[in-house]
Amino acid sequence: MMFSVALIGSDGAGKSTVAQWLESTFTLPLKTLYMGINVESSKVALPTSRLIAYVKEARRKRTDPAQVGKTMHTAAGTEKKPKGTLWAAIRLLNNLAEEWYRQLLSWRYQRKGYIVVYDRHFQFDFEYDNGTKGQKRRLSDRIHRWCLAKLYPRPDLVIYLDAPSEVLFARKGEATLEWLESRRKSFLDQEAKTPGFIRVDATQPLKAVCREVGGRIMEFYEARQRGTTGSSHQLAQRWERPRTAAEARRD
Repeated sequence: MMFSVALIGSDGAGKSTVAQWLESTFTLPLKTLYMGINVESSKVALPTSRLIAYVKEARRKRTDPAQVGKTMHTAAGTEKKPKGTLWAAIRLLNNLAEEWYRQLLSWRYQRKGYIVVYDRHFQFDFEYDNGTKGQKRRLSDRIHRWCLAKLYPRPDLVIYLDAPSEVLFARKGEATLEWLESRRKSFLDQEAKTPGFIRVDATQPLKAVCREVGGRIMEFYEARQRGTTGSSHQLAQRWERPRTAAEARRD
């Protein structure tokens, strides 16, 4: 059975681009799987998830036509939702079902011999702003976070594409510098408590980022074959040597 790799990072870090590059060029069998909350960005989703997304878009269109189709950059779980205990319960149950559906797909691919690369990951997205002072979360959100933290399987390897907020804002021009910086801080805070967490400099040229991510995945695969994956610190040390002139020209 193969393993899973989560590509995480703020918007503009290049997660989807790197994931697509890996799927088309990696030397070993590899599949990508979107593990984020935006159903429109996912190739696979439960019919109920697509229905709920349609209802939310219809509600938004009636209340604020200017926001239709726009990405709402808010903390996961803190965006405005229709009121009502029933609706909150429906969303909670569907979110859990959707997350486990994609996890089952991942296990199925791994059993077939594929490395599965996650574009984003629910656990890291929902961890953001989890401890904001003065913010009271509804019961369904607290239950959802508990289930993700305690019950949901973690990826075998986590690769964080790191870039300063100024770089991310210049690439996409979305959200605010403050929001992007708070996202970055959240990811960095999770580094110390996440086994197999590796940070990659996403300010490098795209080809260099893709090659480094691919190289780290291959090293992890080879270590698993030997039966010793080593620590994320040991894996990181192998990439700290200066690049040769030939490598710089290729980039």
